[in-house]
Amino acid sequence: MTEMDRGPNDRDELVALTRQLRSQLARHVAAGTWAAPGQATTRSAILPFDAEVGTPVEVYDDRAPRIGRMSLAQIRDELGECTRCKLSTTRTSIVFGIGDPNAPLMFVGEAPGEQEDKRGEPFVGPAGELLDKMIEAMGWSRRSVYIANTTKCRPPGNRNPELDELEQCMPFLQAQIASIAPRIIVALGRPASNQLLGRDVPISALRNKFHDVNGIRVMPTFHPAYLLREPDRKRDAWADLKLVMQELARLGIAPPGTPRG
Repeated sequence: MTEMDRGPNDRDELVALTRQLRSQLARHVAAGTWAAPGQATTRSAILPFDAEVGTPVEVYDDRAPRIGRMSLAQIRDELGECTRCKLSTTRTSIVFGIGDPNAPLMFVGEAPGEQEDKRGEPFVGPAGELLDKMIEAMGWSRRSVYIANTTKCRPPGNRNPELDELEQCMPFLQAQIASIAPRIIVALGRPASNQLLGRDVPISALRNKFHDVNGIRVMPTFHPAYLLREPDRKRDAWADLKLVMQELARLGIAPPGTPRG
């Protein structure tokens, strides 16, 4: 039977089967397996995020990055000059991420702000300066960790990203996580924490303990911008980071610098 001989139902079935295959392959990639059957890697990836239901899911849609563990350069090429959502009409720069592509420690914030939008780099304003100090106090640096956001473009007026924007952008963050394969992710603030964990609860209910997501340890803590407004909470944030330092030490991962006590 030629393609011309196929009826609409046959074509629909073929499309459905193709999507099922793509989803199955995506599940293996997200789980850290190269093929099925196969063995999972020791550093796995968090599953893609479904902004509509607020939980991780096991499918990629047709607009998501190509299936397969890609390098950060390949993911950036796939992102291109993104016009997948309305943020493309108001942004100045795409804020992709920065740091070591093999970092065992990753920091994830919500959306870029005004300074990040101007420079195309995450966490470069006052909150970024405080984050750098936090990272350095742990014995690391901006160059030795990886820093990214849940969305790659600044929402107008620094509003919260909307569900359709997260839906388009979160697969690229998930691809970054799969490429870097960090052992620990520090989620900065309630929105980023909830988006990574697939929950909707206050940061006070999430922080100061690890959450295991597909083999990656996620530590939610306060966003540096919040700490600038509420400096009394810096002690609590430092307690969270000390737990991260202890867990890295338990895993045999030494910081490149000397952490403060």
